[in-house]
Amino acid sequence: MNKIEIVALPKEQWKGAVVPLVTRSDSYYDFEIKQLDSDGCKIELIKREASEEIVHTPEEYDFPDSLYQDHWENAEAFGVVGDSNELLACIEVCPEEWSNRLMVTELWVSDDLRGKGLGKQLMDKAKEVAQKQKRRAIILETQSCNTNAIGFYLHEGFELIGFDTCCYTNNDIGRREVRINLGYFFNRDGKRW
Repeated sequence: MNKIEIVALPKEQWKGAVVPLVTRSDSYYDFEIKQLDSDGCKIELIKREASEEIVHTPEEYDFPDSLYQDHWENAEAFGVVGDSNELLACIEVCPEEWSNRLMVTELWVSDDLRGKGLGKQLMDKAKEVAQKQKRRAIILETQSCNTNAIGFYLHEGFELIGFDTCCYTNNDIGRREVRINLGYFFNRDGKRW
C-alpha cells in the first residue's frame, strides 16, 4: 500500500470541524460485575455477539465530536484531507500535563479509507508526538460496543487501564456502551516521568 500523506490540521483552519463518528458492531463486551464489598469484587468483560447490530450515531448526543473543542487545551490534530478540502481521516491528541500522558481525543477514518493501514499511520503519529514530548503513556477512551476499535487498539499495544459504567447514561451497561479506557506505555520501569 502506498503511504497516504498525513498532514497537520492547524487549529485556525480546523477548529469545529465535525468528526462524523458512527459505531456499528455485531458484538460488544458485556460487563459482569460482582460489586465491591469488604471481601473485594469480581469483574469480567466477555465478548458477546449482539442479537442485532448495535449502532450509535452523533445525533444521539448533545454535541457531535469535533476538532479543537475548547476543553482540550493545547490539542494538535493531524489527518488526511481530500481534493475538495474535506476531512477524510484524523487523529487529535492533547497533553494531560499533570500526569505526563498524551490523550487521543479523536481518531476517525472515513469508510472509503478503512482497511488501508491508515489507522496505524495515525496512531504512529500519536506515538511520535508522545515520544517527542517525552510522555510516559498514551491514553484514550472507547466504548464496549466498539469491538473493532478495541481490537485495533489492542493490536497497537494498548491495554485496559479502566472503565466507567455510567459515563454516558445511568444505563451504559444495558445500552452496551460502557466507557473503556486504554493505555499505551513506553516503559514499565516504575518511573513517573
